[in-house]
Amino acid sequence: MMKPLNPALAATFLPPVMEARRWLQGVDFPPERPLINVSQAAPVESPPMGLRQAIAEAALHSPEAHLYGPVLGNADLREAVAECFSTAYGGSLTEGNVAITQGCNQAFCAAMASLAGAGDQVIVPTPWYFNHKMWLDMSGVQAVPLPCRDNMLPNPEEARALITSSTRAIVLVTPNNPSGAEYPAELVGQFFDLAQSHGLALVVDETYRDFDSRTGAPHDLLTRPDWDETLIQLYSFSKAYRLTGHRVGALIAGGNRLAQVEKFLDTLAISPGQLGQVGAVWGLKHLDDWLAGERLEILARRDATRAAMAGLSGWTLKSAGAYFAWVEHPFDESSAALARRMVSDISVLALPGTMFTPADDPAGARHLRLAFANVDTAGITALAGRLALLGV
Repeated sequence: MMKPLNPALAATFLPPVMEARRWLQGVDFPPERPLINVSQAAPVESPPMGLRQAIAEAALHSPEAHLYGPVLGNADLREAVAECFSTAYGGSLTEGNVAITQGCNQAFCAAMASLAGAGDQVIVPTPWYFNHKMWLDMSGVQAVPLPCRDNMLPNPEEARALITSSTRAIVLVTPNNPSGAEYPAELVGQFFDLAQSHGLALVVDETYRDFDSRTGAPHDLLTRPDWDETLIQLYSFSKAYRLTGHRVGALIAGGNRLAQVEKFLDTLAISPGQLGQVGAVWGLKHLDDWLAGERLEILARRDATRAAMAGLSGWTLKSAGAYFAWVEHPFDESSAALARRMVSDISVLALPGTMFTPADDPAGARHLRLAFANVDTAGITALAGRLALLGV
């Protein structure tokens, strides 16, 4: 082993999506059975032409697009996010409540850096988003698992029992990655009340909020008194406008919190990329109707997934929403072995539940995450047919 090496980083597991991609090395897929890849939740198509043109124009004609910008992001995008979220959630946000980050993962890391240090604890429902767990691990912060039951919703009273003097925050992801579950507004509100009453932060990652099946605000937290002392809200432009490669996210919090976040971001990236911010502003101004159509397509794929899994003997669909389905398989083997076998046996790449749960949690071995957003309805039907062919 190389020396010196940060032991917390060394003990952190390898990036799951990259690990799964390595399973494809040296594997040939027959022409009649091409690979179906449901391992990653990321758009594969380019952004709409108008957005690309806005980025191209900025690259060609705006000298400032190639320079450092403000650490917390450009004022026009911060203002646009504040206006958008105020309208969507019924609150009154200002530019001073918004930081722009290099993707939502960086927003999470910045939030955690402002909240917790080595030896502290953060409550995270399981199955969890693996990058959240990775950051907590490499930061020396203990991720305290809050198991979701068969309804795939976390229980506030179970969370209450996990709070200690070392607890700094509770994390929610809704719609959820990896399960797709949409957390009811009442439930999110109960977690806010719990966090507020214990002097904790509630971090709500809403990367997939644009594909929520519900209409109206998914919660009322931004209308609560003193919300900015408890809530940290995270968002991503990657899924909404297909800006994955440009890395544009947002963090919404109180001004005092953002003063601390600015320190973290300044040392990490100095400022978010200019061209991605140009694209995000253009999208917020021009793509509401287009995004509504994207949402309907994702919901249609969710419905197709539900229908396909319902006809699959032995498999149980626990939840589906946004980009994901969380399914229980019928085999005795662990999902870690099953997922690798699926590559060679049926030409399907999916992530095992073990990548989203603690090592000692048996639920991980029983489940798989299927990311269906990049598979059309015909492909979803084909996926179910492939799963039906799996032998014991």
